[in-house]
Amino acid sequence: MKLLVVEDDETTGSYIARGLREEGHRVDLVTSGRDALIQGTSAQYDVLIVDRMVPEVDGMTLVKTLRGAGNRTPVLFLTSLGSVEDRIEGLRAGGDDYLVKPFAFGELSARVAALARRAQSVEQETILEVADLKMDLIARRVTRDGIEIPLLPREFALLEHLLRRKGRVQTRTMLLEAVWDISFDPATNVVETHISRLRGKIDRPFKTELIHTVRGSGYRIDA
Repeated sequence: MKLLVVEDDETTGSYIARGLREEGHRVDLVTSGRDALIQGTSAQYDVLIVDRMVPEVDGMTLVKTLRGAGNRTPVLFLTSLGSVEDRIEGLRAGGDDYLVKPFAFGELSARVAALARRAQSVEQETILEVADLKMDLIARRVTRDGIEIPLLPREFALLEHLLRRKGRVQTRTMLLEAVWDISFDPATNVVETHISRLRGKIDRPFKTELIHTVRGSGYRIDA
């Protein structure tokens, strides 16, 4: 899994990141809510582990902002604020789970895995669609207005990623990470090339454009 840890205590943050990396996960560690907001909106993560008491943008505001922007990545609040009222407040702000410090690393790891499984089960749709465009994940078949559209494997993966996030802007960096597993921004136009090819197959032969360019941000698929 790819995980984002938001923790301003250096000792605690390093301990969590090291343990999760030893389990084979990819972990990004940031120490402020501002940096977490940048990371959370520019990269794709399986789970966010968030301390409520971080500087610049506190954990609660961070999660509320991400949820308001349509980000549904599971969030585990990890904090010393452990009263019943604190937990209720965290869950209502958009958190999916709440673990109080001090904690056992084994429990943290198990909760992260459970959140990831839960998110994956929600995403196990077999038919993805927008307007008259339909993708059958079992048959690996794409049609628009009943006409079958042959796609290359990478084109299929790119379209699937966009359809799973219908109506949400996906940046170039997000697409590079999700479709090409590239975690840095190389000097390549591979995203633009594949978007152009997809448009040539699913948009240009039809009356309505579904893949939209959001200037300065990225791409979105919507009716």
